[in-house]
Amino acid sequence: MRLEKLDDYRWLIPRTGGMRVPGMIYSSEKMLRHISLDQSPKQVANVAHLPGIVKYSLAMPDMHWGYGFPIGGVAAFDAEEGIISPGGVGYDINCGCRLVSTALQVNDVKGHMGGLVDALFNQIPTGVGSRGKIRLSVADEKKVCLEGAKWAVKNGLGAAEDIEHTEEGGMLAGADPSAVSERAYERGRDQLGTLGSGNHFLEVGLVDRVFDSSMATAFGLHEGQVTVLIHSGSRGFGYQVCDDFLYKLTRHVKSLSLDLPDRQLACAYLNSSEGEAYFSAMACAANYAWANRQALMHLSREVFEGYLGMAPRDLQMRLVYDVAHNIAKKEEHLVDGVKRTLCVHRKGATRAFPAGHDEVPHAYRSVGQPILIPGDMGRSSYVMAGTERAMEETFGSCCHGAGRLLSRHAAVKKAKGRAIYREMEDKGIIVRAHGRSTLAEEMPEAYKDISDVIDVVENAGIAKKVVRLRPLGLIKG
Repeated sequence: MRLEKLDDYRWLIPRTGGMRVPGMIYSSEKMLRHISLDQSPKQVANVAHLPGIVKYSLAMPDMHWGYGFPIGGVAAFDAEEGIISPGGVGYDINCGCRLVSTALQVNDVKGHMGGLVDALFNQIPTGVGSRGKIRLSVADEKKVCLEGAKWAVKNGLGAAEDIEHTEEGGMLAGADPSAVSERAYERGRDQLGTLGSGNHFLEVGLVDRVFDSSMATAFGLHEGQVTVLIHSGSRGFGYQVCDDFLYKLTRHVKSLSLDLPDRQLACAYLNSSEGEAYFSAMACAANYAWANRQALMHLSREVFEGYLGMAPRDLQMRLVYDVAHNIAKKEEHLVDGVKRTLCVHRKGATRAFPAGHDEVPHAYRSVGQPILIPGDMGRSSYVMAGTERAMEETFGSCCHGAGRLLSRHAAVKKAKGRAIYREMEDKGIIVRAHGRSTLAEEMPEAYKDISDVIDVVENAGIAKKVVRLRPLGLIKG
């Protein structure tokens, strides 16, 4: 794969063969050595073959190999002439992240972290196929599909102000419950309010560095403050929606006479009945995920209140923001000075709208949308803010995390004979998880250094650093 260096943080994949647009990778020279070890740059070029793609096929510095599209990939397609692809969203539809601030300072939890993490682990269901206390009727599950986080708040799992600080108000328009299979409903019925497995987590941390005090103040964050970061998605419900439509669209795409370099790029034109059906089902799963994270936040509030014996008014657990990582959305963007409606696929990527944008919450409109970028469980996470340059270059998008460096199998092999739990405790980080293999798969060396990723997106100008978060304790699936 030939890459042309444009500057220290941008690398061009020139348009060749059936590529309709060039590819663009955001990376430093140091990180490019790791990126080139897998097939993700080739996947960036493959995505550029899809009909209706606009400007570039993009990839963020946390990119790595994924199903069809690279994880860390961003691609926008014209709403009339372009496609929508399940591989461009991913299996965990609207896997995303939410940050909760508290009135607690780090000294308030000193000596309590072991007990607090144990209480979170005991009361919040984690792990593969975990089931929660929230049992949905068929009718309620369809309301979750339509209303997302708003359903959760209406049913006592949060406060109205949480919705204002959730991307899309926690409810993506265009959902149609009739587009979802019965199998997906079965899998989602008792998984609302569960964390899941893999890289999903709930982390208690603290703000250990402030880079921009005015932005941090706007977000309600300050040094030494205790925070809660929640990373989860649409659970078995979203997985089944993706699986169902990959099967359908892999068959459908054969009728479109498209010359695609990879069968995993299965897709449909957005304005076709097949494309509309996938969008409607995907929106249902996105809304399920927002309801799930809202429920997880509510459960966390209950644990904090119960374990610390504090009232809500004293804890002041407030939602800073909630962003989606895996989603396709219809958005308006300026392309060569012309406003166009596009279907923006962000797969392992985060929306990053700038100051002044109508879709940024009123409280943050003067500084830009919060961008939540979790790192690995042993290092840091970051809160950044969107920029105008992101709107110009990346359809208002940024990276979503550190990005894997090792496969899960390679990580387990490397961790053989080590006690990752103990290594984390030696760093002052309390971890609870189901099984040793989960910790091995998620050990810090399995991921890129988040600070390298953050430096690329800031130096490229597509996001600004606001604060850094350091983990104190976390639970994993």
